[in-house]
Amino acid sequence: MFPQPLIPVVARDTEMGGSSVRRATVSARTRLRGTSGTMLLPSMLMFGVIVASSGLLLMIEKGILAEVKPPPLHPSHGELSWRNAASARAASVPEDVGYQVLQDIRNRTIRTMCGQKNMPHSIWDLSAGQRRTLLKHILVSDKHHFLYCYVPKVACSNWKRILKVLDGVLENVDVKLKMDHKRDLIFLSDMKPEEIRYRLKHYFKFIFVRDPMERLLSAYRNKFGEIKEYQLKYGVEIVKRYRKNPGITTGDDVTFSEFLRYLLDEEVEKMNEHWMPIYSLCQPCAVRYDFIGSYERLNEDANYILERVQAPSFIHFPERQSWYKPVTPQTLHYYLCNTPRGLVKELLPKYILDFSLFAYPLPNVTSEFCRQ
Repeated sequence: MFPQPLIPVVARDTEMGGSSVRRATVSARTRLRGTSGTMLLPSMLMFGVIVASSGLLLMIEKGILAEVKPPPLHPSHGELSWRNAASARAASVPEDVGYQVLQDIRNRTIRTMCGQKNMPHSIWDLSAGQRRTLLKHILVSDKHHFLYCYVPKVACSNWKRILKVLDGVLENVDVKLKMDHKRDLIFLSDMKPEEIRYRLKHYFKFIFVRDPMERLLSAYRNKFGEIKEYQLKYGVEIVKRYRKNPGITTGDDVTFSEFLRYLLDEEVEKMNEHWMPIYSLCQPCAVRYDFIGSYERLNEDANYILERVQAPSFIHFPERQSWYKPVTPQTLHYYLCNTPRGLVKELLPKYILDFSLFAYPLPNVTSEFCRQ
């Protein structure tokens, strides 16, 4: 069992239309331990562009931008029909505007960052290892003409379940069975180069992203708190490597700090998919995704996807499993504030592209914040 927050804490701000804008700077300490020399990090100039783009929020508040058109990669509430009509009507204008601004920042950042000469502009610009990882994570639906790059710990099991229903393998998304993550699924890696090129050019492509630190905490709690295979394969080694007096361990008592130290020493391209950066899994510069959904708006964005690919009306996004333990803002606050501050900051460069490209704020581990 992992420790839980002892007292309620103030939830971190996730609404982009809030009254304040959090600006974060990367520690000057940007050393990457255990990473390959080919890993790309944004320049200080580019990161400045990202931070400056958040000024759009202040412009909204001051009425400078009275109307914001939905960016091309993401839906407006008006585009959602029968699947999301009720929630669209219930949504308030500030929520709409805030989300549109978030997507606009995300889209602008991706276009700017990926337009740099040193960034990959197609999958053929990637190294063999990077391309292999990418193609193994892109699922194909030839029937509905879409590609989905799955990211572990971002509701990928439910999307795989939907794919199986679309292909007639499962009767419905609510069937109670253990998910087989490989069987009856088609991956882009199964195809020839010309078949890959055709689908990348003509199919609708989407991914779902999540706050990087929240995703890491979710992976930690799930794999080392519940899955025996991961405890034996990774947990035992982590304890032996990072604990002064490890003693006899079965790998089920890995601390979050030990897990982060392990990530710090791992080469990104050799990481397990559950904690590999989203950028390395789905290569958003090499693949031009038509839609980038947010875990924070999972149901709304999933409904848009189902509508967009013309899924049958009986298919809905699955409800969260009863056994699932969500990572709340309070839980994340607890773990981060009980982790050495320097360790968190030292790990950030490995995930900086996930933070910057997808417009997630850097984690707040200041003494003032942690005292709350």
